[in-house]
Amino acid sequence: MTEKAKGPESYFPSIEKKYGRPIEEWKAMIRESDLTKHMELVNWLKADHGMGHGHANALVAHTLKENAG
Repeated sequence: MTEKAKGPESYFPSIEKKYGRPIEEWKAMIRESDLTKHMELVNWLKADHGMGHGHANALVAHTLKENAG
């Protein structure tokens, strides 16, 4: 039995399906952005890429956590 994704990762399949890019591509875009603050990045994904708040928040939270790790 496969373990169900928890936290931000639980959004990843729907993000890929809805916005047509793999998660790694979104994470690379976040890392390459000149923006550094969580909400700046969330608002950028929403404004420039049409992403919903929950999806943007999940991607940013996961990516920033990875970068800090």
